[in-house]
Amino acid sequence: MKKIEAIIKPFKLDEVKDALVEIGIGGITVSEVKGFGQQKGKTEVYRATEYVIDFLPKIKIETVVKDADVSKVVDTILKSAQTGKMGDGKIFIFNVEEVVRIRTGEKGEVAI
Repeated sequence: MKKIEAIIKPFKLDEVKDALVEIGIGGITVSEVKGFGQQKGKTEVYRATEYVIDFLPKIKIETVVKDADVSKVVDTILKSAQTGKMGDGKIFIFNVEEVVRIRTGEKGEVAI
């Protein structure tokens, strides 16, 4: 099993969620996060004063999938989150040793 974390632009959330549901992903966790990468923040002007915003708002999507579904999920996120502009985000893939469903005590892939 693998955990997939994707950092995306906030306005792409609905598009990514709908695409994941369409390919059969049964659950995701979504968090509002802030950060910067190559984009390095931005400068805004408010009441004639310039402010540097170092941390930009992003969305983090997390899901755990079977090993066989990883490439399908990654491809789906890439297609639905991509704008072609700097700051589109990143996808991280981690090994998951075990999953336990709290309600039933089921373990492994059946608990996904």
